[in-house]
Amino acid sequence: MIALDIETSGLHPDQHSILSIGALDTQNPKNEFYEECKIWDDAKISEEALEINGFSVSAATDSIKQSESELIKKFVAWVIPLESKSIVGQNSSFDRDFVRSACKRANTLFPFSHRTIDIHSLVWLHMTNRKLEPPTKEGKSMISLTFALMYCGLPSEEKPHNALRGAFAHAEVFSRIAYNKKILPNYLSYDIPWQL
Repeated sequence: MIALDIETSGLHPDQHSILSIGALDTQNPKNEFYEECKIWDDAKISEEALEINGFSVSAATDSIKQSESELIKKFVAWVIPLESKSIVGQNSSFDRDFVRSACKRANTLFPFSHRTIDIHSLVWLHMTNRKLEPPTKEGKSMISLTFALMYCGLPSEEKPHNALRGAFAHAEVFSRIAYNKKILPNYLSYDIPWQL
């Protein structure tokens, strides 16, 4: 399983660009990937997206940085040898769709399947199996990554959001929910609440 988190210049993969990719092989947690890039030519930039991920316009357009095409080719090369090429993450279809669009722009192989594993769904199912009521507001689920971390006994995510730290958080939540097991050294001191 590949815990994946991507920072982007906006919400639409056909209009916005990848800015960074963070990933972790959950079967070998020491095998991680993190790199940044500049936006592709004519990609749009959303100020709201930059507020979340902490990139500035100048960082997103820095001509010294590698292109999105170069980044996605490096990421695909990292993915190819892995045994499991399934994606796990919070809102994992968002990340998958950005990778797919970047691969198309770079004319390179898209190594993932269409199906992904979403942290939100795992936490919702785990809570309902424990007879707990998942949080909602106006009839909509409020299981954010922050909620998922706290539910699993972990500290809130640092701000601004970072793709590699996001991938670590996804991997740890996934492992705790799916296997009742801690996997990352920086989370070992945090107990799994339902095992107490």
